[in-house]
Amino acid sequence: MLMANNNITERNNSMYEKKQKTVESPDLTKMQEVVIDRRTKIYIAISADPEEARTRYLSRPGSKKL
Repeated sequence: MLMANNNITERNNSMYEKKQKTVESPDLTKMQEVVIDRRTKIYIAISADPEEARTRYLSRPGSKKL
């Protein structure tokens, strides 16, 4: 009986084990920085147009106009 209780306890514990989340950040050295204002900077692909990125960022709802 004791052996059966241990097996049940092991199964219950394994149900609640949490897996670590792996979050990988982009490598900022492979991106170019676009300054929106003195407090805001965004990073885009090196091949992207900085002026287009700035206008797209400023056209978002809720963004402050300069």
